[in-house]
Amino acid sequence: MAEFIDVFLHLDQHLASWANDLGPWLYVLLFAIIFCETGLVVTPFLPGDSLLFAVGALAAIAGSPIGVVEIILLLIVAAILGDAVNYALGRKLGRRLMERQSKWFLKKEHIERTARFYARHGGKTVVLARFVPIVRTFAPFVAGMGAMWYRKFLLFNVVGGIVWVVLFVVAGYAFGNIPAVKRNFQFVLIGIIIVSILPGVIEVWKARREKAHPPEVGDGSATQS
Repeated sequence: MAEFIDVFLHLDQHLASWANDLGPWLYVLLFAIIFCETGLVVTPFLPGDSLLFAVGALAAIAGSPIGVVEIILLLIVAAILGDAVNYALGRKLGRRLMERQSKWFLKKEHIERTARFYARHGGKTVVLARFVPIVRTFAPFVAGMGAMWYRKFLLFNVVGGIVWVVLFVVAGYAFGNIPAVKRNFQFVLIGIIIVSILPGVIEVWKARREKAHPPEVGDGSATQS
């Protein structure tokens, strides 16, 4: 656990080290991380936003082994393919897994949190969830469970994957090597995570508040028909 936290806090340094050790195989590693983080419900803990930002920062360094255009295209494919696989798993196995008693890897609160996102944002959740850790991993799975029309899902998947990868990699490329950012890189990554999880925290707070104080019928806050 301590090693995982160290990798996260010093992601820029570890990426540079991996680049030196792995050479072109770094592309394979980065593809695998983004694919698993978006495609497998058992790995929602893998870095997403922060990794994309750090990759962009590494690509901006002179003589970097990573080409910014190549890595953007590769990670877009990884993100889209990951969501597509996750959707298929949700469609074929989701209901069965939810009915099983032993499902340590499929936490009910994660499913419920994602379901609230769907209730609030509809199909756009597939796009918006790209920017929310945990929900990002479970959104395509829940879409598959709910049998969302695949063509509709595919459109949101492609749009979300492109916007997510381009936004964070380009941000890292543009700002990641500014001296002040580089000196405080770990705090920048923590800030990215905090901003990313803020919508989910607000959703949970609202849900608990509504549960604790449900609107009374006829009190004016209930929906009028």
